[in-house]
Amino acid sequence: MSDFEFIPTKQQAEESNIYRFMQRHGICSLDELCDRSRQDPGWFWSAVERDLALVWDAHYDRTLDSTDGIEMTRWYVGGKINIYRSSVEKFARKQPEKTAYYFLSEDGSRSKITYSELDSMASRLANALLALGVRKGDVVAIYMPMIKEAILAILASAKIGAVQTVIFSGYSSESLNIRLQDCNAKILFVTDGFYRKGKPISQMHAVDSLARCPSLEKMIVVPYKGVDSYGESGRIVFYDSMMAPQGCMCKTEVMDSEDPLFILYTSGTTGKPKGAVHVHGGFSAFAASQSAYLVDTTKDDVLFWPADIGWITGLVWNVYGLLLVGAGAVIYDGVLGYPDFNTVWDILSRYNVTIFGISPTAVRLLRRNNALPPESVSLEKLKNIPTTGEPIDEDSWRWLFEKVGSKKIPIMNLSGGTEVGGAMLSVFPGMKLKPSTVGIPIPGMHLDVFDEDGNSVRGKDGYLVVKSPWPAMTRSLLNDNQRFLKTYWSRFEDVWFHGDYVLVDDDNLWYMRGRADDVINVSGHRMSTAEIEHAMMSHAWITDAASVSVPDDMTGEAIAVFFVAERTGLESEISEHICAKIGRIAKPKLLFQMSDLPKTRTGKVMRRLLRSKLLGDDLGDLSSLENPQVLGEISKMF
Repeated sequence: MSDFEFIPTKQQAEESNIYRFMQRHGICSLDELCDRSRQDPGWFWSAVERDLALVWDAHYDRTLDSTDGIEMTRWYVGGKINIYRSSVEKFARKQPEKTAYYFLSEDGSRSKITYSELDSMASRLANALLALGVRKGDVVAIYMPMIKEAILAILASAKIGAVQTVIFSGYSSESLNIRLQDCNAKILFVTDGFYRKGKPISQMHAVDSLARCPSLEKMIVVPYKGVDSYGESGRIVFYDSMMAPQGCMCKTEVMDSEDPLFILYTSGTTGKPKGAVHVHGGFSAFAASQSAYLVDTTKDDVLFWPADIGWITGLVWNVYGLLLVGAGAVIYDGVLGYPDFNTVWDILSRYNVTIFGISPTAVRLLRRNNALPPESVSLEKLKNIPTTGEPIDEDSWRWLFEKVGSKKIPIMNLSGGTEVGGAMLSVFPGMKLKPSTVGIPIPGMHLDVFDEDGNSVRGKDGYLVVKSPWPAMTRSLLNDNQRFLKTYWSRFEDVWFHGDYVLVDDDNLWYMRGRADDVINVSGHRMSTAEIEHAMMSHAWITDAASVSVPDDMTGEAIAVFFVAERTGLESEISEHICAKIGRIAKPKLLFQMSDLPKTRTGKVMRRLLRSKLLGDDLGDLSSLENPQVLGEISKMF
């Protein structure tokens, strides 16, 4: 490990939300705070919600209750709360004229909205949803790009107690439909199309999902770029017509702390995506603390973090966490490198951005193209640069630290997950940093590193585990409690098994080492090998299929697929078939047609050997293989 490359100033260490919190409770260091929060999580998470001034309709009786087992822990038991009241509603009163969002599009169009306007518009949309028959507990699906109406749909749903599920707008119709059916969505929001890199993107295929999802009653079409043209239909509702008669006052529904807030899907090691369920009380406290303590967001900050709201990063930093502390954000519906790489620097300078979130994939893209900030723009307002999505390599970390942060701004690398509700490892204000570190476990979570036998280890790679509950832990998995218990709680007794490899160095700094399961992480978008293989197997000519991850300079990981087929020359067709089934994010980098897949005598496909052969690694013992000769059909990457 390298020496510390960032040493914070006294001002950076002491003028932060987390330092203020420690002072308030007579705590002298982050280590002391973490120790106390592990020993008494009830104290910590109660202190957090008070410090961040969550608004309760009725105060809770107990901070947590694990009577039914650690995996079924309930938080803020007996409390009544709606996350909308603690965020939009509160700050619409306290700072009505403060800009909550600036909205930008690839074509140069711009708009902004204050907290007062956000509250008024969300309330109007809430009334419109009520008029359509949406009630507390109904599921509202949001399948839109990063635009104002997408955020309004999230907030309006929360306000009336509906459960929202945001689905990444780049997913195919089939991936959309799987999620709609799993959560029994009642309403679906779509646009009339949008643009990516100047190319029109239609969303009309979403109409097909109406017929295939019996629970869907209405599809709300939001006017945006006019790519699609919809005709009148009993199941189609036009956004502007729906909103026209609505008033701007709407009662905020009183929710139990454990009432569902949203469902967010993440891939697992089987083909069916997992529906993580997050609730009003626990997620309010967790998201607010993430925003306030991890990247030090205050009401005076402007954040630019181009993370889609179809991922947990987008929901925490661009929506709920942001609004719970009353900050502002720039939302860009486009690609950072389009029309050129100056787009990102222009945004940072024009809007005086103070917190710039970026994925490792985007850093690698900027670095590869030598896209340095031009002298004509000012980045002097920047105070923090968070990054997440996948592990960041040391060279990219240094490029970001030196070329963007001028060696003065901390790279606040963090890591977590959809099921976690945000980050569980993070850099904090005031920390000394080494390249690529993800800092330390966040206060209020008891993390450890286990070897195969469940022994705590340091100085070598091991499994990331959590030994205590936390407020934003998913409330099981939607419609699949058995899978929840098997995935997270079966490896070690009463311990959450996250599935990441990590390392802790001699200075107690943590580092991500990659996934321990068969999930491929492309630019922070996790897809299971099973999901990819299921898509391949649906092709008429394919008889067997496998997929693995391979290193990629741009996306961190890329997809390599292997298939057995009754015809040759199918590579391009299969690539497009996978994209049609899952989305273009799943486009494979490498495709290999084989006479057979390497299998054990019991029929298990040896994906490890496929990947090792590609990378030129030692294949090890092949005695269990039924057909070791097929490995010779694979060419090495390097």
